[in-house]
Amino acid sequence: MKLAYPIVLTPDPSGYVVFVPDLNINTEGRNIAEAIDMAADAIGLCGISLQDLGREIPAPSTAPPPCAEGEIAAFALVDFDACRRAHEQRSVRKSVTIPAYLNELAEAAHINFSQILQEGLKQRLDVP
Repeated sequence: MKLAYPIVLTPDPSGYVVFVPDLNINTEGRNIAEAIDMAADAIGLCGISLQDLGREIPAPSTAPPPCAEGEIAAFALVDFDACRRAHEQRSVRKSVTIPAYLNELAEAAHINFSQILQEGLKQRLDVP
């Protein structure tokens, strides 16, 4: 589920402070692009935390928020489903089949099969 939440960016000596009025949360970034990305991440984490608590994610306002002089109104696009997938840390068990000689070599070298599989999947899928 993708939603666009209005945000207010306030210049700060270290970049921008971001306020999300609909959720009453703050974050920050070194520049406008990073501040908007940080806002999207903060909104996503707040939303999935609310879901985990059995609460509804507040709907975003449709109008830009009021700003003081020097502040910037913008929108942060949030994909709550992608955020949940990115922050899911539970493990799942998988069975794999490999040639016997590789199994023997890996066990002799004390290779952690799970770690190697995770690293290989991340590399193949270009996941940081």
